[in-house]
Amino acid sequence: MSLRLGPLLRHVDATSATVWVETATAGEVEVLGTTARTFEIRGHHYALLVLTGLEPGTCTDYEVRVDGEKVWPDKGSEFPPSRIRTLPEHESRVRLVFGSCRKPHDGDVYGPDALAAYARRMADGEETEWPEALLMLGDQVYADETTDETQEWLKQRRDTSKPPGTEVTDFEEYTHLYLEAWGEPSIRWLLSTVPTSMIFDDHDVRDDWNTSCAWQRQMRAQPWWKERLRGAIMSYWVYQHLGNLGPAELAEDSTFQKAVTSGGDNADLLVAYADEADNERDGTKGARWSYRRDFGGVRLLVIDSRAGRILAGGTRSMVDDDEFDWIEENASAPCDHLLIGSSLPWLLPPVISHLQSLNERACERPGWRGRLAEKIRQAGDLEHWAAFRASFDRLAAMIAREGRREDPPATIAVLSGDVHHAYIAEARYPEPVTSTVYQLTCSPVHNAMPRQLRAAFAATWSPRVASLARRWAERGGVEPLPLDWRKTSGPYFGNVVATVETSGRSAVTTIEQATGDGLIEVARQRLA
Repeated sequence: MSLRLGPLLRHVDATSATVWVETATAGEVEVLGTTARTFEIRGHHYALLVLTGLEPGTCTDYEVRVDGEKVWPDKGSEFPPSRIRTLPEHESRVRLVFGSCRKPHDGDVYGPDALAAYARRMADGEETEWPEALLMLGDQVYADETTDETQEWLKQRRDTSKPPGTEVTDFEEYTHLYLEAWGEPSIRWLLSTVPTSMIFDDHDVRDDWNTSCAWQRQMRAQPWWKERLRGAIMSYWVYQHLGNLGPAELAEDSTFQKAVTSGGDNADLLVAYADEADNERDGTKGARWSYRRDFGGVRLLVIDSRAGRILAGGTRSMVDDDEFDWIEENASAPCDHLLIGSSLPWLLPPVISHLQSLNERACERPGWRGRLAEKIRQAGDLEHWAAFRASFDRLAAMIAREGRREDPPATIAVLSGDVHHAYIAEARYPEPVTSTVYQLTCSPVHNAMPRQLRAAFAATWSPRVASLARRWAERGGVEPLPLDWRKTSGPYFGNVVATVETSGRSAVTTIEQATGDGLIEVARQRLA
């Protein structure tokens, strides 16, 4: 079959949509009368079709044709037709589903896949209950923890007894991961029907990716790392990043425009792009992965909290100053609800937050004490927003500023994943903020947390233990926090998806857990 992967419905607004596909060979792809030639990267062929002139508030079934042959939907599919639902001109209700950390293969040792369960419920339900968008907050693929099936495939390709063993090494092996992750029928149909935004996290590249300058030096010393990172960024660009952009942004993206017009293999173009994207020069990075989406009165601002980190020269920040300026500028437009996507939670359980900030200070100490703190940082995954305290504080200040403006959003919520449990926490500032401010964390979609760690994570919400950790951090030179927060729901363990549903100035969030019979609601909370 000439369609290898997809279609994925990506950016959709009132009058336009983008549809992504990977094909087996070069060809011309058609969707709803719009055509595009494929472009090539190392023998793989892709197309991103930009559909314009659509009618607001409409729902249209679509097919995919390659060189005139209908290749989607699959014959005999048990799922409804894929469709494009444009946003109405005056959106009154927005339903956004989000989650992170999804390994493939529903119903394996990790139990039922929450996203697959959501897809099946959608297929059996009414279209009026379908979400307007899906946000996948990292770890779409696991480059360092491959499945048994992928490991067998790797053994046919190279000697996995040599480093990096059964981890992936290059672009070709990344393409296999995406085929495995997105090729399952229920997931494939879901991604063809719900507009999807994405951002990467560490396992899309490697556990603890960019945790520190010391970590970077260790990995760059490995002979296989350079090609691994190139493959990660090149594949992220084509499989995830392009679909985050709208038609106007794609028209201004010089790398994309060169790729679609080159007429040849774009490997050299993307290698140079990947090298520049990882290059930290004068406190800046060569690419910006953060982006913005608008759904009527809801603004979604997604922050890259992995690739954009600045680590050299004694600096630790989530993104460079220019990117943070962009984030602040795009957060400032009037809206009913401001949703900030970050793969890593901004507000962790307080005990963990205090300890991460304390560890950051300890890593700055000279000699063996600093080296020991760095080992603890890497071993304990102490690399969230609290471990980049200057960035934590700047984000806190931005949220407070937006929440105090003359026409503030009703809610400001940070949507995150990564930590393999789900919870809702409400933030409080010393000076009143008009908007309600929440941390909404949903993870994993399909993975697991060791049982011995579950009780430990639950204990980290203890106010008494948090007080002890705060005093310890302050004695270690950590500045007092600019806000505090309390858990209002959770923690929940197991495979979960979360939803934020808005209607005008009101908003509700739900967390649903996958069971053998589908999804059950474990939490529901009004945000405004």
